[in-house]
Amino acid sequence: MSALAEAHPASRPQPEWWRGAAIYQIYPRSFADSNGDGIGDLPGITAHLDYIASLGVDAIWLSPFFTSPMKDFGYDVSDYCNVDPMFGTLQDFDRLLERAHALGLRIIIDQVYSHTSDQHPWFQSSRSSRIDSRADWYVWADPKPDGSPPSNWQSVFGGPAWAWDARRGQYYLHNFLTEQPDLNVHHPAVQNALLECARFWLDRGVDGFRVDAIDYAMHDPALNDNPPAPADGRVRTRPIDFQHARHNKSHPDIVRFVERIRALIDSYGGDRFTVAEVGGENGEPAMKVFTSGDHRFHTAYGFNFLYADRLTPALVRSALEAWPDETGVGWPSWAFSNHDAPRAVSRWAAPAERDSLAQLGMLLLVSLRGNIFVYQGEELGLPQAEVAFEDLKDPEAIANWPLTLGRDGARTPMPWSSEAKHCGFTTGRPWLPIAQAHRPLAVDAQEASGNSPLNVARRLIATRSRFPALRTGTLRITGASGEVLVFYRELGGERIVCAFNFGGATRVLPSGPSGTWRVIESIGGAVEWTLPARSGLLAQHVS
Repeated sequence: MSALAEAHPASRPQPEWWRGAAIYQIYPRSFADSNGDGIGDLPGITAHLDYIASLGVDAIWLSPFFTSPMKDFGYDVSDYCNVDPMFGTLQDFDRLLERAHALGLRIIIDQVYSHTSDQHPWFQSSRSSRIDSRADWYVWADPKPDGSPPSNWQSVFGGPAWAWDARRGQYYLHNFLTEQPDLNVHHPAVQNALLECARFWLDRGVDGFRVDAIDYAMHDPALNDNPPAPADGRVRTRPIDFQHARHNKSHPDIVRFVERIRALIDSYGGDRFTVAEVGGENGEPAMKVFTSGDHRFHTAYGFNFLYADRLTPALVRSALEAWPDETGVGWPSWAFSNHDAPRAVSRWAAPAERDSLAQLGMLLLVSLRGNIFVYQGEELGLPQAEVAFEDLKDPEAIANWPLTLGRDGARTPMPWSSEAKHCGFTTGRPWLPIAQAHRPLAVDAQEASGNSPLNVARRLIATRSRFPALRTGTLRITGASGEVLVFYRELGGERIVCAFNFGGATRVLPSGPSGTWRVIESIGGAVEWTLPARSGLLAQHVS
C-alpha cells in the first residue's frame, strides 16, 4: 500500500482526487529558510510539511525551484532537470516528496514551457549559429529592411518583445524579460525535449504540473503585427497595454501540444494532474479550449479574482457562470491571491476590516465549484507588504516604479514566530524584508485562538472536505444583487445554501430558503437569514 493510501485509508481509493481539491501554493524563496542564507529552500519546506497537512489541503503547488540565474526568480529556467543550489539538491526534493506523500499530501510542480533562461544550453546552442542543430529551437527572425524588429509585439515586462543578437544577425522573441527567450514550441524536437523534462519529474514521483504561461507557447509564424487596443479608461503603464496580443500568444496549434502533455501524464496512471496558467486579455476562451474533453489539461487557473479591486456578487457571478456544469466545458480552478498578484485582503478591505474579510473570503473560496488554491499566508490573513524602493527585487516593479508596484509585496517571507528575529523565517538576512504588519499575524500567534484566521481557515477547509456537495456538486446562483450573494451547492441528496454579505450594513434575506436548514458554518455573526456586515453562512438542508 502506498504512503498516500496509508495516510487516508478511509478515502482510498478515490477517483479523481484532484476534482474539487484544495491546493496550497508555496513560493519557495519565501516559505522557510533552513540554512540561514536568507532564502527559503526545500529542506525548509520539508520541515513545515506537518503545518501544511494541518490545514487539511489535498496538495501543494511548488513554484519553480529549478536551476536558474534568477532574473525572474526561477521562471527563467537554465536546467529543467535539476534543483538550483540555493534551494538544495535533488535528494532534498526526493525527501520532501517522500515526507509529503507520507502525510497524504500530493506535490504539483511548475513547468515553464513557453521560454527558458538565456543561459540554458539549448539557447546557447541556438544563438551560436544559424546551422546549429538547435538553430530553430527558439523564435528567430530577420530585421525589417530598416533594421527594426520583425513585428510590433510588446513584452509583458515592458518594451519590444524582440531582442537583437549579433551572433546570428537576427532578433529573438521574448514575451517576458530579455533574458527569457521564447522557445519555438511549434518544433517537434522542442516538444519532445520538454516532454522528456516532464518525464524526469514524473519518474521521481511528482503528482502533477502547473504549466506556466502555456498560452505563450506558440506564436503566429507569419509575425503579423498586433492590432492597437483602444483606450478603455484604465491606466496604461506598459507598451503591451496599447495593443491586443493577437499574434504572439494563444496560437491554435497549442492544443496539439497540450494533448501530448496529457497523453504523457495519463501514461503514468489516472491520478496525475495538470493545471494550466492562462492569463491576460481573452484568457477565458483559451482556458476553455485547453481544458475541453478528456485529452487536454484537467483544469485551468482562473484570474478573475486575482487583480479585482473589489469583491462583489457581480464579480463572483461572472466568474462562476462562465464555467457551467455542461458537457464539453472544462473544470475551473480559483485563487484569490498568488505570487504575482497583490494579496486579496489589501485589495478588498480597509485595514480595520481585513481580519473579517480574510475569514469571509475563505468561506467563499471553500464554497466555490472547482479546485481552490490557497497562497502561503492567505490562511493567516496576511495583507500586502509595503516594500521600499531600495528593497525591491522585482524587475517589473523597479522599471515601472511607482505606477507598477510589482510582485514583491506578495512575496515577503512567511511569518512563523511573532517574537523571533525575522519572524522565524531565517537566522540570516531575508532576501526581502519582513513585513512588520505580519508579525502579530504569525503562525504561533494564531495557533492558540480558535477564532484566528488560521484556525477558521482550517475549519472551513475541513468543512469543504466533509461535504461532497461543496467539493464536486453543482452550483446555482439565486441572488447576486447589491452586496449580497446567494447560491446553492447540490450533489445527490445533499443540498447546501451559501449566503454572503460583502457590504458594510446588515442585510436580511427577503425570504429564506424553504424547508428546514442546519447552519454548518457561520462567519461574522451570520444567522438564519440575517447577515451582518461582511458575514456569511453555509446551511445544509435537512428536511
